[in-house]
Amino acid sequence: MKSILIKDTTREERIRIVQRALSSCGHTCEFCNGCDNLGGGDVDSFYQPYIDGEKEIRELNMEYNAHLVH
Repeated sequence: MKSILIKDTTREERIRIVQRALSSCGHTCEFCNGCDNLGGGDVDSFYQPYIDGEKEIRELNMEYNAHLVH
């Protein structure tokens, strides 16, 4: 498997990585309340900092999970 780190991917590859991950259930995210995102906003916009090369997916997931623990 190829690395998904920002340094190893292009913006276009990161878009595909996010799209592929979010559609793993077989559905699109539009109008979906799955993935425990009830009231969490637009799921794919959550990953925009990764797409833009600002934060790794790992960082975003850790921030989200820390929010759930409190």
